[in-house]
Amino acid sequence: MTEPFQPQTESVLSIKKWETIIPGLRAGVTTRKGGFSTPPYDSLNVGLHVPDKKEDVAANRQKLSKVIDFPLESWVSGEQSHKTNVHIVSSADKGKGAKAYETSLTDIDGLITKDSGVLCTAFFADCVPMFFLDPVTGHTGIAHAGWKGTVHGIAREMVETFKQLGTVSNDLMAVIGPCISRDAYEVDEHVIRHIPDQWFNKTVTAKDNGRFLLDLKQLNIEILLQQGVLRRNIDVTHYCTFCEESLFFSHRRDNGKTGRMLGFIGFRN
Repeated sequence: MTEPFQPQTESVLSIKKWETIIPGLRAGVTTRKGGFSTPPYDSLNVGLHVPDKKEDVAANRQKLSKVIDFPLESWVSGEQSHKTNVHIVSSADKGKGAKAYETSLTDIDGLITKDSGVLCTAFFADCVPMFFLDPVTGHTGIAHAGWKGTVHGIAREMVETFKQLGTVSNDLMAVIGPCISRDAYEVDEHVIRHIPDQWFNKTVTAKDNGRFLLDLKQLNIEILLQQGVLRRNIDVTHYCTFCEESLFFSHRRDNGKTGRMLGFIGFRN
């Protein structure tokens, strides 16, 4: 399968297939390159909820807004509490979470909008970025899925919300973005007991040390398929945040002392 994320600049990987077929769409994820932050947040940290210098994060966001041609005042982000709450974004939400974490949408990990001139954003450093597009209704969305959000069904909630907004499941397109890969994601029994039996063999590999490897990408694919999304409409990245240190931040690799990448999607005015 072709890699869905293609370099736009050193700082941005774009979902080229979507941007090519849908005029005005901006969708992709940032790398850690091309910013102003100093170690361990070097260099394009865009997370305001990590102990980086606020002025450096502000400078990184301003620079990024120019790269992706979407003003910072139009960004919208959720608090990201590792739950499954989805917010339908309108133009009235523009700017929430853009310049101060405290203004983020409370307790939200999924964003969906049809309004142009609004950029739905989310932040990642091993968790799964999931991007959604209905080319028929014009709705777009993004979700933040760590293991908790994944097993509790943030992907299911996103698809169900799209359906409530008029999407036919056969039309819905999804992309699973850069996150920690199965071979790097070792977890304990506390995590594994949350994996439904129907998907256990496809997503979990037992290790000799009594721990397990968990494939978050595949688990989210299975959830999307169960909700009626066609497999041919689901693209999956080959990128691993843990493995590619020069390109991505990784919470696990860097023992929690690291920055955040930005996932983004929206239509320009």
